[in-house]
Amino acid sequence: MNLPHRQKGRELVRTRFGSLNLYLMSGYRLFYSPYYYAEIGDGHVFPIRKFELVRDRLLAEGTLRADEVIEPSPAAVEDLLLVHTEDYVTRLSEGRLTEKEIRKLGLPWSRSLVRRSFHAISGTIMAAREAMHSGIASNLAGGTHHAYPDRGEGFCVFNDVAVAIRVLQRERLAERFLIIDLDVHQGDGTAFIFAEDDAVFTFSMHGAKNYPLFKQASSLDIELPDGTADAEYLATLESALERVRVHSPDVIFYLAGADPFAGDKLGRLGLSIDGLRRRDEMVLEFARAESTPVVTTMSGGYAAEIEQTVEIHSNTIRSVKAVFFGERASGVSV
Repeated sequence: MNLPHRQKGRELVRTRFGSLNLYLMSGYRLFYSPYYYAEIGDGHVFPIRKFELVRDRLLAEGTLRADEVIEPSPAAVEDLLLVHTEDYVTRLSEGRLTEKEIRKLGLPWSRSLVRRSFHAISGTIMAAREAMHSGIASNLAGGTHHAYPDRGEGFCVFNDVAVAIRVLQRERLAERFLIIDLDVHQGDGTAFIFAEDDAVFTFSMHGAKNYPLFKQASSLDIELPDGTADAEYLATLESALERVRVHSPDVIFYLAGADPFAGDKLGRLGLSIDGLRRRDEMVLEFARAESTPVVTTMSGGYAAEIEQTVEIHSNTIRSVKAVFFGERASGVSV
């Protein structure tokens, strides 16, 4: 896509975001809805309560103010259709998925699941627009990178980051995009969607022997052996960020998965909670040093103790506040 008239706008964005004071003046918005909850049954491996628990923790400790939390409205179908097929969106909405499709999705169909999916994808769209205005925004959900245009997989109904990028392209708010996907599982749906789009650089760093079994080709894939711990992971990430710098994106989408944690039931890597916090800081400091707007999403996290997953996700938002606003929060011992 060639938008020469956007060049001045891009230069203004980079000039504006070169100053921490301007970030402070612009403020911070985090998108969350009580509709991020869905009825998926007791004992499901997906910790559906984590979204509410992260929000509550951050408000209680003072990392977030109530006026920084914005509730998204449901996404418009026309936005979903920028990525997903009309057949899939319609059948998902009406509860007409096949048993095979539901098994691949990994979540039981319900009206609350449909409602959750439309609100969660809207949260990433709204965060993307906000980031282009203020430099930083977060969705307290999203990162659903296994969803393909015609199906959901791996607990991912719609591909929120892909839809948000298509919305920004349609609205001519950005030209070049970088996805930094640090969920422990490869972002296969996202890689597939943008395989022919040179404007979108997809970077996924994930477990080599983890889901999905058959992986797609991202712009940059880094596969990590089982048990990879803090030092090796962070050194690999630092090197990778130098490699993706040349893409010169107008906006970064950061999928801050909690599942590289050593105690994650679906992870197989060996990172500590502190190591994951340092990972978040590294990515956010990279974005700030590049004067590039950034959108954060949560992605996966399946620790045996939900408190650990909640703490890891909370640390991502604490890192946002520390890197962009100079605010430090002590966190919670778990």
